Amino acid sequence: MIDLRRLHVLRAVDHYGTVTAAARALHVTPSAASQQIRQLARDLGVELLRPHGRGVRLTPSAHRLLAHADAIRARWERAELDLRADHDEAAGPLRVSGFPVAVATLLAPAAARLRERHPRLRIGVREAAAPESFDLLFEGEVDLAVVESTPYNPPRGDTRFDQQPLVDDPFDLVVPDTHPLAGRRDIDLAEAAREDWIAPVPDSPCRPHVLSACGAAGFTPDIVHHALDWNVAAHLVAHGLGVALIPRLAHLAPQLPLTRVSCTGDPHRKLLTCTRGGGRERPAVAAALRTLHDIAAAAEV
Repeated sequence: MIDLRRLHVLRAVDHYGTVTAAARALHVTPSAASQQIRQLARDLGVELLRPHGRGVRLTPSAHRLLAHADAIRARWERAELDLRADHDEAAGPLRVSGFPVAVATLLAPAAARLRERHPRLRIGVREAAAPESFDLLFEGEVDLAVVESTPYNPPRGDTRFDQQPLVDDPFDLVVPDTHPLAGRRDIDLAEAAREDWIAPVPDSPCRPHVLSACGAAGFTPDIVHHALDWNVAAHLVAHGLGVALIPRLAHLAPQLPLTRVSCTGDPHRKLLTCTRGGGRERPAVAAALRTLHDIAAAAEV
């Protein structure tokens, strides 16, 4: 009989990449985590980890086992749903997470609407970037996340997570009200090729979108300033320090003398809803998903 707690330690090593990182996430010592995996290997009579440089690498047997482990986790989610089949009301705790724009424009209004419609539902909202949201889902700390689609997310075929499209969020060129492009209904982004640019910081998930959009228009932006927050970028634009591509769902300070100009070629980012495999059908999660889709459909994007 496989000890599911030991199996979860192996899943954590696979997810976090090292025994040390997995142990930290599981709140145990690295030696304890290693001992759990060694015992699991003895129970099964197979090798699960091999030394690799200064760390370890999962063996082919471990990867085959993990495919079953992910299926077991998804099946357990569905088993819980089946046991509560006679209680299909959205009730109990629902923990959701998302990056700042998703919280402000989607999750916060969704939480308010759900609280009004489902008084027995207790909703907790947590701000978290995409990598942390996937970790929180894996650890069972949240039930639903809104994330940006980036090359760094787990593959869409990763059965641990169920990732589905929510809304496409277009990028607008944001310029000062006095800028020559401010009076245009839309522009080809190449017209801003000679401008000074304000872009997301290098490790931001939106930076590749900006660089890709500029590349598709045939130029590399001259990035003079970097910002972590969209409103910081907007203030820099407002002071005439450059132009910026900013997603339409990002609410900017209304007093700033700025103009958003639509871009031809449709530069945009994709927002996804994400649950654990098998968790999307839970009544509370299903109600939240319906509400999020309603709010996203009504948004001016």
